[in-house]
Amino acid sequence: MNATPTTATTADAPADAVTRVQAHYRNVKQLGHWTADRRFEVRARRGSVVLDLRSPQIPDGDIDIEVDLDHSMVKLLVPQDAQIDHWDLRYTGRGRVKDWTGEDGEGRRIRITGEIRHGEIRVHRGGVATLSAMFSREFVQDVRRARREGTEPTIADPARGA
Repeated sequence: MNATPTTATTADAPADAVTRVQAHYRNVKQLGHWTADRRFEVRARRGSVVLDLRSPQIPDGDIDIEVDLDHSMVKLLVPQDAQIDHWDLRYTGRGRVKDWTGEDGEGRRIRITGEIRHGEIRVHRGGVATLSAMFSREFVQDVRRARREGTEPTIADPARGA
């Protein structure tokens, strides 16, 4: 597993717990119910990171993501009504935040800070986020596990399994 939380990621974890995700020359996907933290540090060099932030196990309140990207891509899977705040993000060279809908709702605020050097952050909302999660090997493994255990898969829609 490439996510290394600095503290336990249980329901009784402190509110200031930080989950670190590192992707140097590789792809890292964290889908479904993978954390209960609201603060993240993402470092990537010539890699890609997918973070699923739709889980109801993440406590209410703002989500803070500090990025340090070098020729990398981060994809955020967020609820349809999420607010994306990237005002404090610094760019060196080419870099941008792609949010095709561009419509911030009244939902949870996701604040992105840090630096992007020749990289990008892609925001997938609602149904597009669901499709992004479904077109992964992790989803196929989740469906097989759910069938064996007689439960529901949680990667496509983490709120359904809660």
